[in-house]
Amino acid sequence: MTALLTARELTKHYGDVAALAGVDIDIRAGECVGLLGPNGAGKTTLLSLAQGLRRPTSGQVRLFGGDPLDPASRVALGSTPQATALPESLKVGEVLDFIAAHFPDPAPRERIVEEFDLGPLLRKQCGSLSGGQQRRVAVALAFVGNPQLVLLDEPTTGLDVDARRSLWDAVRARHADGCAVVVTSHHLEEIEQLAQRVIVIDDGRVRADDALATIVSNVARRRVTLTGVAPERIVALDPSAAVTVDGATVEAVVADADALVRALVAAGEPFADLTVRGATLEEAFLALTKETV
Repeated sequence: MTALLTARELTKHYGDVAALAGVDIDIRAGECVGLLGPNGAGKTTLLSLAQGLRRPTSGQVRLFGGDPLDPASRVALGSTPQATALPESLKVGEVLDFIAAHFPDPAPRERIVEEFDLGPLLRKQCGSLSGGQQRRVAVALAFVGNPQLVLLDEPTTGLDVDARRSLWDAVRARHADGCAVVVTSHHLEEIEQLAQRVIVIDDGRVRADDALATIVSNVARRRVTLTGVAPERIVALDPSAAVTVDGATVEAVVADADALVRALVAAGEPFADLTVRGATLEEAFLALTKETV
């Protein structure tokens, strides 16, 4: 697949602070990539460099093969930053038309209106919208230019669960139509819902870059849930286990679930209701950024 966005040995310093410290990535046509990392990891800095909003300290970033600082390289790019400021006095429909006029081949207006459920908002002034409605409009604007690549930085900030899911559906529709998407989010469920590939950044470096399922499966720890066994017995059999209790149910996070089950059987423990599952994306993320599960 064609690389739409590439970075090679990309660094960005703010004074003595290295926001990015040698990042190599490729974002290819048709991908939906989740960009994860704790606050201050360098995610927003990476997106700003990709958009030509900042210059790298060293290294290279290329957008559609060109320099992001060149406006011609950004014609096929859409974005929604963390903080948006819509013109308060303009109506939503006017903003859609204004943005569309800046692109040579904008998306059909009716398609954007339908997919992002903007019909009820078209005649409203942006200043009268709720925070969630403004966020929905801001994300829709990223797709107005019919882009090949969209960068979404915390796209559902401030939205309730139903509004988030509705926005996910709209983003999925644009992705299914061929638009590549890079999304950052503190809602790990959001990444699981949208992304097929995950890049984890921490301390300005790429810690992992792989398929979503691979990132999750590569975390060594597993969750074992069962009843009929005292938590102290599990700890005795596996001193490294992190054990929690919820009524009669005991949950143990362990490095080797098979070894724990074999130890329970060998010890004659009368366990029941046994389930073993792999890590969630949240557990994978915490492990990859060196936090405890």
